[in-house]
Amino acid sequence: MENKAILNANKHIVWLDVMRFVAMFTVVCCHCADPFNFFTGELPANIGEIKFWGAAYGAFLRPCVPLFVMITGALLLPVKGEASVFYKKRIPRVLWPFLIWSILYNLFPWITGLLRLSPEVILDFFPYSGEEATHQALSVSLKNIAEIPFNFSLLDVHMWYIYLLIGLYLYLPIFSAWVEKASDKAKLWFLAAWGVTTLLPYYNEYVSQYLWGTCSWNSFGMLYYFAGFNGYLLLGHYLRKLEWPVGKILAIGVPMFLIGYAVTFTGFRHVTSLPEYSDELLELFFTYNSLNVVMMTAPIFMLVKKVNIQSVTIQKALANLTLCGFGIYMVHFFFTGPSVILMRTIGIPVCLQIPLAAVVAFNVSWAIVYMIYKVVGRKAKYIVG
Repeated sequence: MENKAILNANKHIVWLDVMRFVAMFTVVCCHCADPFNFFTGELPANIGEIKFWGAAYGAFLRPCVPLFVMITGALLLPVKGEASVFYKKRIPRVLWPFLIWSILYNLFPWITGLLRLSPEVILDFFPYSGEEATHQALSVSLKNIAEIPFNFSLLDVHMWYIYLLIGLYLYLPIFSAWVEKASDKAKLWFLAAWGVTTLLPYYNEYVSQYLWGTCSWNSFGMLYYFAGFNGYLLLGHYLRKLEWPVGKILAIGVPMFLIGYAVTFTGFRHVTSLPEYSDELLELFFTYNSLNVVMMTAPIFMLVKKVNIQSVTIQKALANLTLCGFGIYMVHFFFTGPSVILMRTIGIPVCLQIPLAAVVAFNVSWAIVYMIYKVVGRKAKYIVG
């Protein structure tokens, strides 16, 4: 999640600010859907309705993370200047908030114990974590903190993206050298090869575990070097320069999105209807690097490019949102679970609970990050990016 959308020294790219808002809000929405897809204890009487809307929104929101990566590609490719300068500017601003908030999330169960709160409170905040995350001992929290250099815990699942983002930053100056010299035709060939790799999760699940040279002693197949989120980086870079009229975007993009959504939704519903399924199978149709999600993401990117906001007030709000965006991502996971509980408590219809909970969690997170900037000033970048 980039902090600033700057084309040159002082000019915001408004449509990229809008894109970042769309990406940020849909991420919060996506995490508000967790309590609809993961349950502990006794199931409610309307579990069928809850699961349906969890799947419907969960499928619709899959473009959230790919949009962030595409924004990064659109803004930063090709990288200007020396790699060392790029790393010094980008990585510390991500790393320090990541470490601070990862520690806070992992201390949360211990803090609930100090306050003599029930372990179930942890599941109210982090429904995705499951009962194994309800241990309130300090030793468990310290163990999770010690493992931060290696991976995220069940309490800060959303931090998976920060490991990815740091990796993309490390990779960008290297990838950039090719992007800067490659023709549009070469970039399209790369994207075509990447498109083939987006079908591999389904091949591996339903046909064979191995393909194109992969085997028990080799995980790096023929198209391995075209796979992963670097495809979204290049797609963002490429689509930023591609100009289509709105009519063409709608004519091609709407069917693309609907087909992608249909595959994502029906696939997820099929998996969750099975008597048993692994975590990997559960996430199969929700996989970000899958063709169905690419088909949903690209049209959104192209449509948002066409947004033209003239209001100076809205532009300023979007610019502030861009400044606070990384912090919102750090903070929001504390509030998605409680926001859903609030919606259920006040009797909001199930079909509206996820977006309205997201509005609450998003605005509370934004307000907190805004206040941190107001109180701490420039040093806030070490806390919220």
